[in-house]
Amino acid sequence: MKAVIQRVREASVSVDGQTVGKIGAGLLVLLGVAGGDTLAEVALLAKKIVNLRIFSDDAGKMNRSVKDTDGEILVVSQFTLLANCRRGNRPDFLASADPQIANALYEAFKQAVGAEVKRVESGIFGADMQVSLLNDGPVTIVLDSDTLKSK
Repeated sequence: MKAVIQRVREASVSVDGQTVGKIGAGLLVLLGVAGGDTLAEVALLAKKIVNLRIFSDDAGKMNRSVKDTDGEILVVSQFTLLANCRRGNRPDFLASADPQIANALYEAFKQAVGAEVKRVESGIFGADMQVSLLNDGPVTIVLDSDTLKSK
């Protein structure tokens, strides 16, 4: 499972011109589910993301989490995070999980982070989405559950 986390002042996601998810200050999480991922990866990544100390404290040091700041999270499914670009110029996405499994794990991820923060919004799994955001910092972190497990 891979995630791109962006600290935002606000973010939204639209489908067919209709806003389906919108947050204020917090995190935008682009989430890619790989073949072989399980609820263990969901739990690992969700815990890491809600506890990442990437928000400024009173001294201006990144020392607070989205939980500490009472921030919100917008989760958007993005299978393209699993792109394989090693050969040629057209990526393949063979490392992505089967859509049914990916959707179930995406939903489980939303529930896991939702248990830790006041508000979680999301896009629509498998839809053609347009994402808008106002980066804060900018602060962008890339997490891979395989890397987190190998510490």
